[in-house]
Amino acid sequence: MSSLVERELVPESSADPNTLVLACGAIAREVLAVLELNGWSHVDVRCLPASLHSTPREISGAVDAKLHELGSRYERVFVAYADCGTAGELDRVLAKHGVERLPGAHCYAFFAGIERWQAMHDAEPGTYYLTDFLARHFHALVVRPLGIDRHPELVDEIFRNYRKLIYLAQSDEPTLERDARAAAELLGLQYERHWTGLGGLQPALERIATR
Repeated sequence: MSSLVERELVPESSADPNTLVLACGAIAREVLAVLELNGWSHVDVRCLPASLHSTPREISGAVDAKLHELGSRYERVFVAYADCGTAGELDRVLAKHGVERLPGAHCYAFFAGIERWQAMHDAEPGTYYLTDFLARHFHALVVRPLGIDRHPELVDEIFRNYRKLIYLAQSDEPTLERDARAAAELLGLQYERHWTGLGGLQPALERIATR
């Protein structure tokens, strides 16, 4: 499994940073891409384990603990999570710390754009979404944990209410396109690819980094 799933820390800049971005490890590549595009030496990125993506009840506690540990070191702090299945608990934690987060309910919404994602959802509620990260780690995060590799018959039961798989692509990596198509085939779902690039992530980080 990629170190992005398990890694808790993205190395700090060699400069003297005054801004912290505390991010979900599932979007570490994209967060770092925004930093590199802008040449921000004043921004530190710390990433909580991407495995929290599969256990949303643990996200708010992990964010709270890390903000208590690190927040006082920085002039500005931003949390690169959406609500991500915390049912508002993450917002309660962030309000206590006076910290903002990414817009929307989940990474699909802020990558695609909230209105665009809502339109896709309304068009077909039975849609399973992949990002670059989820396409890259589909077997590690979906197939093996659900036991589909050992019991393929579970696909029909687990995904019986899904009709379509949409790959929201942040990059043009051919291997990810292949992996996303393979995931759709495995699940027996109609496949679509929608380009998002960095989506709403870039303007959200630019707002905090350039204040």
